[in-house]
Amino acid sequence: MLRIILILGCSYMKEGMRTSVEAILLVQEHNHPHILLLQIGNTFCKLPGGRLKPGENEIEGLKRKLMSKLGANNPGVVPDWQIGECVAVWWRPNFETTMYPYCPPHITKPKECKKLFLVHLSEREYFAVPKNLKLLAVPLFELYDNVQRYGPVISTIPQQLSRFHFNMVTQ
Repeated sequence: MLRIILILGCSYMKEGMRTSVEAILLVQEHNHPHILLLQIGNTFCKLPGGRLKPGENEIEGLKRKLMSKLGANNPGVVPDWQIGECVAVWWRPNFETTMYPYCPPHITKPKECKKLFLVHLSEREYFAVPKNLKLLAVPLFELYDNVQRYGPVISTIPQQLSRFHFNMVTQ
């Protein structure tokens, strides 16, 4: 943890607040909405995305991150990432790992801002997943209020998506 704090501290001094973007990739499986997560090892899960370059546009940066994390290496299969609206914003007020769904009022210079965007997938999509990761389709009901397993950001996605109406497509 000390190493993460030192790295974040050094980049903060050089570049200012870190901006991260992550994708909520919603799919349908067994007539239920699922979120695609990348699993590292046997336990840790995360949304696809990552840190933006200084001054980089959020939408273009998220497309770049999705291509680097999930894009197929086949030039004939180029995904058309349709980035939708921002559904959540999380803040890291200091150099610790804890993030909040608001910026505390006494914080004038937060260290990181993370935005979660809904990404619309085409009916058929191809992904290339790095060997050290697994791509999981996790049902929304499993994420709900499951902070112990998925952390505070991912476990609140069902609440963030509750304002949307999903039409399940039957084949």
